[in-house]
Amino acid sequence: MALFDLPLPELERYLPELDVPADLDDFWSSTLAEARTHDLDVRRTPYDARLRLVDVEDLEFSGFGGQRVRAWVTRPAGSATDGSALPAVVEYVGYGGGRGRPHEHLAWAAAGYVHVLMDTRGQGSGWGTGGDTPDPVGSGPATSGFMTRGILDPAEHFYRRVVTDAVRAVEATRALPGVDPARVAVAGISQGGGLALAVGGLVDGLVAVMPDVPFLCHFPRALAITDSDPYHEVVRYLAVHRDHEARAMRTLSYLDAVHLARRATAPTLFSVALRDATCPPSTVYAAYHHYGTLGGADPAKQIEVYAYNTHEGGQAVQLEKQLHWLGDLLG
Repeated sequence: MALFDLPLPELERYLPELDVPADLDDFWSSTLAEARTHDLDVRRTPYDARLRLVDVEDLEFSGFGGQRVRAWVTRPAGSATDGSALPAVVEYVGYGGGRGRPHEHLAWAAAGYVHVLMDTRGQGSGWGTGGDTPDPVGSGPATSGFMTRGILDPAEHFYRRVVTDAVRAVEATRALPGVDPARVAVAGISQGGGLALAVGGLVDGLVAVMPDVPFLCHFPRALAITDSDPYHEVVRYLAVHRDHEARAMRTLSYLDAVHLARRATAPTLFSVALRDATCPPSTVYAAYHHYGTLGGADPAKQIEVYAYNTHEGGQAVQLEKQLHWLGDLLG
């Protein structure tokens, strides 16, 4: 993929105007208040992964609508009962993937963190080794994929449910034995990065936010400049439902991670790939430059640029940078 978006000097100045709903805060505060009427009901089941240096648990908690969400917990062996109060990283999965198998995700536990990998409701069959969390909520007419499920009403959209699950995953993590609730970070790649940004704006007291090549950012720009899925799912829908544009864009404005990330206060480490047609660089920079602007503080921000990569981004190189960055941040 050749460079197709703005030149890097322009990306570094890219701060677009946003069409933020006036009732965005009310929408999300009422959504989360409703979710919290359901008991979080955290349940931990030991899982024998044959990993002698790491303890694994199959975690369940109540997400949107009280519906059960699954996750893997991995941690240094014995740390749940030895009086430890470890920092934790809550990670969200990329589009179409599931939580997979616990031995696939060991870096954070090996580095001394409690790692919680949240399954994504309704996904887990697009790549990887599967997911285990259903989405029992239906949808009106939609294209294949998840972007247009509930596209005509923000209260019905798929990502209202997933973002709520992601917030509740932080609450469940803070309730785990051996976790220091004041030292919880969120992270993710692509869809997971967009969820991390949304959670960064909706949850107080996070220690860090680490979004890599984030999806769910600056929808108007993304729909205008890329033909790649998942954004293009919305284009295909509107090519058929020609009179639904205003309602669809209004719905997406409540779910845009840029709008929510403005409220974040935690330090952040982003990454962007300049040849990424799935999550175009300008959409990532929109999130980066707007991050924390309404949070009442000036959070430390850093972005790693991968000039020759597409949507794979920095992969293991970026994870190593995160390990150093978060370790230095926590001292």
